[in-house]
Amino acid sequence: MVKPRIIIADMDINYIMPIQLRFVEDFFEKVELEIITDKSFFDEVFSTPQKIDILIVSEDFYNQSIQRHNIGNIFVMTEKHEKSENVDVNVNVIFKYTSIKEFFNEIISKSSSVLKFDKTINQETKVILFYSANGGTGKTTVAMGVSASLSKNYKRVLYINAAYLQIFQYMLENYYVITERDVYTKLACGDDNIYSEIKHVIRREGFDYIPPFKASLASLNLNYSVFSKIISSAKKSGDYDFIIVDADVTFNEEKAILLTLADKVFIVVNQTLNSIYATNVLISNISGVHSDK
Repeated sequence: MVKPRIIIADMDINYIMPIQLRFVEDFFEKVELEIITDKSFFDEVFSTPQKIDILIVSEDFYNQSIQRHNIGNIFVMTEKHEKSENVDVNVNVIFKYTSIKEFFNEIISKSSSVLKFDKTINQETKVILFYSANGGTGKTTVAMGVSASLSKNYKRVLYINAAYLQIFQYMLENYYVITERDVYTKLACGDDNIYSEIKHVIRREGFDYIPPFKASLASLNLNYSVFSKIISSAKKSGDYDFIIVDADVTFNEEKAILLTLADKVFIVVNQTLNSIYATNVLISNISGVHSDK
């Protein structure tokens, strides 16, 4: 069987050595790994047609002509958080001075198909719903923690905060809301392919997430059903191993739909009388229909 070909290209040998070591430790004799530290040699290699599964390249080495080659995934290492105008939209950009572990995990999570992971382990996307009968239980903290843990274990994760009014941005580094007017227009239409329509706004902080809306659903004239449509279409895309859904505490028909969509349900409870009483009331309303989850 042909081994995946991986090229790491950067003049800073001290920086790429730990990355090289991670590939050797995790994929010993499973990949063909090449290291290029000379810009002239790099240009010479790419002067002829190349077939590469994963290219990890310094922004100083990268140019748009590389796109003409047969390359599965391109990761451009940049020293700035902002995406350079010289880097194409369909190229993955990684901040160079991220920790090696996070750097490596991002490459692996986005290249699982290229690296040909065991298909018996690769099952369809699983939807995990985090829910609570009352507020203040730490549900969002747990949901984000599980998202981060799965991502660090090479899983592709999408976090969706399914609340009527989203306030989870205080837990993020980039707390800015979605401002593009056309995104809300597409959300209002809410067709079966809504995920692909809004995919471009997805951000990443250890795991992928849909950024917070700029106002409540009512203020934006959106129905709560928009979340179930996003979940269903994202699951259908196969882009993720797990979709983590963080729902607010209201129990209604729309939440029942989320319970139906979910493969697993985590109900987060505080060790207080109020929390336990509210949870028991919630469980009695669910009536054991979803006990298998």
